Amino acid sequence: MMDKAYKEKVVSAVLKPADNHKYLKPLLVICAGVILFMCFVFGYLASNRKRFSSLAIILMLFTVGSSFSFPVFSEGMSEVTQDGKNGEGAVREGTEDYDYELKLASESDIRPEDVEILDDDDVLEGYEDAELHGMENVDGYTLDDILEGNMQYSDRIRAADRAEEEVVFDKDDWRLVLINKQHPIPEDYEFTLGTIKGGMKCDERILGDLIAMFQAAKEDGINLEIRSPYRDMSRQEMLFGKKIKLYMGRGMSYMEAYSYASRAVTVPGASEHQIGLAIDITSDTYKTLTEGFADTRAGKWLAEHSCEYGFIVRYPLGKEYITGIEYEPWHFRYVGVDAATAITQQGLCLEEFVEGL
Repeated sequence: MMDKAYKEKVVSAVLKPADNHKYLKPLLVICAGVILFMCFVFGYLASNRKRFSSLAIILMLFTVGSSFSFPVFSEGMSEVTQDGKNGEGAVREGTEDYDYELKLASESDIRPEDVEILDDDDVLEGYEDAELHGMENVDGYTLDDILEGNMQYSDRIRAADRAEEEVVFDKDDWRLVLINKQHPIPEDYEFTLGTIKGGMKCDERILGDLIAMFQAAKEDGINLEIRSPYRDMSRQEMLFGKKIKLYMGRGMSYMEAYSYASRAVTVPGASEHQIGLAIDITSDTYKTLTEGFADTRAGKWLAEHSCEYGFIVRYPLGKEYITGIEYEPWHFRYVGVDAATAITQQGLCLEEFVEGL
């Protein structure tokens, strides 16, 4: 900080020419004020340099760690790990590495009505199975293969044939756990994985109703196919990251791409696929995950009968403003027979049903 003597010296030196040139005095007074102000500022910074250095470091670390600055400071995402639950206790899924070349895109004027919502097939188009790091659930199995390996469930009692009894719904029921962007998977959530076929898995508690539904569909002349059952965190990260990359390649900024990607692929850590209660289902005659599936025989059969086996269309048409996800007639979530029947009959989505409990 400046002492009084130093201030007087500065003022005297600056105003000295005014003794011989009176008309310069106003200008010299202004110059003296500016000089004194600059001296004060630099003096204050110098005396508090440790404090300002600490603030600068904190600001830099916050900026680098912030998701908003992600595309500026990072050129990719890699080394994603997931701890899944299985068996008597918990089994740890292997660590998978995924490399993305995400680069900052320039801001653009994006009109929502002009944006094509990309599905999983768009994301994975052109990738061989080997490029998906050996993920087993990309393999396909016929309906007969699946049913043959699960004959113990062939005599499952249909919902329509069950004895009527009073039902009380509970938010704490595992079948009604609400998982979405606002309600991520609880850290203490546990479940046991059961094998559908090969690498295809789901929560073992839903296997019976799932197989019974596939058997009933077959008896009605419809061959359903499982497209995507349980996913671990690494696969969800891969799908989400690739979708962001595709959107950014179309001229979006990172935040725009993130927003649109989350409308078709659930944010990692907030996906029902990761707890084994969600199954993407198509048929042998319609294998793509698109809205057109709703108009097929298989899509119509599932929309009408899936509730009899405890499943609902998780993201129904007209509920996008609640679920935050586009209409997906292929995405089915297990909630139990009673809840599924009530949800379907009342035309609700899971968020509405759980909120009403």
